[in-house]
Amino acid sequence: MKKILLVILITLLAGSQAFAQVDRREVRAGNRAFKKEQWQKAEIDYKKALLKDSTSVAAQYNLANALYREENYTEAEKYAKSALDSLSRSQKAPDAYFNQGDIFLQQRRWSEAIEAFKSSLRLRPDDMDAKSNLAYAQKMLEKQQQDQQQNQDQNDDQNQNNNQNKDQNQDQNKDNQDQNQDQNKDQNDDKQDNQDQNQDQQQNQDQNQDQQPPKQDNQNQKISPEAAEQMLQAIQAQEDQTQEKVKKEKAAALKSRQKEKNW
Repeated sequence: MKKILLVILITLLAGSQAFAQVDRREVRAGNRAFKKEQWQKAEIDYKKALLKDSTSVAAQYNLANALYREENYTEAEKYAKSALDSLSRSQKAPDAYFNQGDIFLQQRRWSEAIEAFKSSLRLRPDDMDAKSNLAYAQKMLEKQQQDQQQNQDQNDDQNQNNNQNKDQNQDQNKDNQDQNQDQNKDQNDDKQDNQDQNQDQQQNQDQNQDQQPPKQDNQNQKISPEAAEQMLQAIQAQEDQTQEKVKKEKAAALKSRQKEKNW
């Protein structure tokens, strides 16, 4: 799908007038490393060239390609843009746009990739690689939009279901609360009835107790033989005292009568 620029093209770019610079030794060293697929060494050589000449389009362009091979797409994008700004009116601009589109593809930035490939095709309409990559980017963008729409629909359905469940739960909770309130009211009424009934029973019991004669203590009714004997002795003594008193009273009365009689 993706077009890889040949080392020959890089070398030609480095040798063209658009890529003229004070010292091209580092650029050539970077090209040799790039040919051997030594991407990191090529990156270092191209950056050395930029230290000597920060406006070197060849160094910027080739450095972007080396960073692309290292999958450092963020930094590759920066140098590709710098090179594109200088090449926008040159015959190498279609390749610069193409490389920029490849970087956007790797970052899944489909809309930006589409614009980059379209820019390349405006300058080189017969580039089949650019057409192929453009079609791929358009297909992936369409798929992304479909996925987003599907996710949005699913979220909408989920939100709708959540709202329905929320309403149902609220209704159910209200019904439960009303039912609990009714049950509590019935229970309170039953409790009050029971309390009234218990109160009436208590009043009846109190009335019955008032009407009944007091009960004798069973323990008081049970007397031991010794106690009974003592009680009998006490009663006998009291009776003897009473008899003695009666005798004395009779004797005194007799004496009085005798006196009277004798006087």
